[in-house]
Amino acid sequence: MASCTAWSSVARQLPLRLTAGTFFLNSGVSKLGADEETAEGLHQFATHTYPFLGEQDAQKFVRLLASGELAIAAALLVPFVPAVVAGAAVTAFSVGTLGLYLRTPGMRQEGSLRPTEQGIALAKDVWLLGIGVALVVDGVNEHG
Repeated sequence: MASCTAWSSVARQLPLRLTAGTFFLNSGVSKLGADEETAEGLHQFATHTYPFLGEQDAQKFVRLLASGELAIAAALLVPFVPAVVAGAAVTAFSVGTLGLYLRTPGMRQEGSLRPTEQGIALAKDVWLLGIGVALVVDGVNEHG
């Protein structure tokens, strides 16, 4: 019976892990080759919301960001990584990007949570939060 439950859990998690995992993989790989202008732009955008990031070099920041995204991709795409671990990583990352969305001027319509055209790219990361939380809950239920 336990193997049936385990298979059910894998089948339930597979669409979440594949979609989010390939997204993180693509994003991380894309940032690995970031030129100086791209690195400066990403770094500057992040430091407006998270000033402590300003202490880092822009290229180092983007390399660390890419490495983090690739690590999350691996956690999602490698089947033996527990769902709770992969989900916690996705949740933490999405909280950071949603923080950018909520705290960066111009991302939301005045007095609303609704995104502006510029804010859509960050606002859509709410689906990552949902995936991360779903994996954490599923992982806790597997072992609880």
